[in-house]
Amino acid sequence: MDEIQRIMSKYDANYIRDNLTSAEDVTKFAATFYRDVAEILDALTRVRNVERNPTGFGLADAPILGLLVRIWKLLKEIIRYYNENNGEIIGVLDRPLLEAAVMAAYLMNNDEAVMEDYRKCSYRHRLRMVLSAKAGSPFFATKAGKRLLRSIQEKMTLEKLTQEDFAPQKKNRWQVQGKTFYDIFRTLHDEDLYSTSYGIMSESIHGSWNDSMDFCLTKNADGTFSAFPFFQPADIRFVSPLLIFAVPAYRAWLQRIQAYDDGLKPVLDWVERVNGAIFTKFDAEFEGP
Repeated sequence: MDEIQRIMSKYDANYIRDNLTSAEDVTKFAATFYRDVAEILDALTRVRNVERNPTGFGLADAPILGLLVRIWKLLKEIIRYYNENNGEIIGVLDRPLLEAAVMAAYLMNNDEAVMEDYRKCSYRHRLRMVLSAKAGSPFFATKAGKRLLRSIQEKMTLEKLTQEDFAPQKKNRWQVQGKTFYDIFRTLHDEDLYSTSYGIMSESIHGSWNDSMDFCLTKNADGTFSAFPFFQPADIRFVSPLLIFAVPAYRAWLQRIQAYDDGLKPVLDWVERVNGAIFTKFDAEFEGP
């Protein structure tokens, strides 16, 4: 695609080499590179093999595409908040990005039955609302309640679902194949990575005490705590590991839709190669562990 080639054209060997010389240079270069990668991933979700999919994607593929779109949207927001030097909001955005990347890859490693299970699991609270409306909940007599109920019913009609179609999901406590996210994660990645990636990211959205100590409190000399009223600064180094999870999902998607030709394979190879060089340079240039 022309827009991808335009992005990549400025990254000749000299440009990359000259910007991987110091901690300051690699930090500036990384911010530009990650922003451009987000644009590349955006473009890849608009790639389509017209012979396989003349117009769009059906229910066997669309859930994966939705997750891939979610990844690049979140990545763009992460870069935005990096530029605003707001590390706390980035912490909130990291987790759903990684979750989307892992789930997309997991779905592509399984069959249509798992895809259907994944779709049905998303109706957990919506099904409760349908039942609540039938039981006479006053909220669903309001305009807001009617709009919400209509939206749920339209989606269920699209998928030809009734409220009786969710027995396996209820039995499995609304988890895909009855698996926790940890179970899904370790089918794809070294389980030792879970705590250092998704696990610690979860603290940002669960009101964790450790997260409060890191971002919202300052420790006084006498061991007490006071409010920390500023946003913690952002660290661009946290983006590089996210791409390690995300890029393979886009690669698998292009292979799935039969669009992984010689023009797109080198693009993802290039992203992984440059990201690896940035990761290595960060490790070498920044002081301390």
